Amino acid sequence: MQLHCQIKGQGQPLILLHGLFGSSDNWGTVAKHFAQHYQVISVDLRNHGNSPHSASQTYTDMADDLLELCQNLGLAHIHLLGHSLGGKVAMQFATHHPERIEKLIVVDMAIRAYPDAYTHMIDAMMAVDLSTLQNRSDVDKALIDKIPHTMVRQFLLMNLIKVENKLAWRINLTALKHNYPNLLQAVCENALYEKPSLFIRGERSDYIQAADIDHIKSHFTNAQFVSLATNHWVHAEQPQAFIALVGKFFATE
Repeated sequence: MQLHCQIKGQGQPLILLHGLFGSSDNWGTVAKHFAQHYQVISVDLRNHGNSPHSASQTYTDMADDLLELCQNLGLAHIHLLGHSLGGKVAMQFATHHPERIEKLIVVDMAIRAYPDAYTHMIDAMMAVDLSTLQNRSDVDKALIDKIPHTMVRQFLLMNLIKVENKLAWRINLTALKHNYPNLLQAVCENALYEKPSLFIRGERSDYIQAADIDHIKSHFTNAQFVSLATNHWVHAEQPQAFIALVGKFFATE
């Protein structure tokens, strides 16, 4: 699958992978900074952003999409950074194609399976009758009972577009709901990755717990761990501190 991506800057390729419901647009501040030193490639995963839709969305699918992107762009060696869902894709890709990776960064995501946290959001979005609504504010009001957290709704509403002057969801909600149980499962359980990797945790997030660290180290044997005082959206909540950590990791041998 030919993924949509945004490319900025020149130099060593740095690929950025967003999380569930996200897009390449999520990396604005981070991409802008690193484009001063690297060729930054912000990717839309399948069924997200402006990338094609597909009924299938497994970690193998998404790693294969990324390999195809690297081949199409002529990228032999990359830095790879993924957040949340994108972090699992990054781990899948790195363990299957280690020869293509220079540095790996995983943001607030472990190897293990996770409980269902988002099916109710997908259902809420699918239940909105967009044909009866005029603008983003109307959709926001329609979601407020099922998704009361304002910042979460605002993030989800970034996926709202107009097609022929009618509101539509840009993400493929049907496919995401169908594939979501698989996306919750563990990755890399039978793999080893021995190159340098950095796992960045949000201190107020439960995505990487203390027990996860030893589990990750058993598969990513050259892993470092750092934390920032954030929730799950580490790079959005503390972009400058995040940039400093990533830059320091890239600068080390």
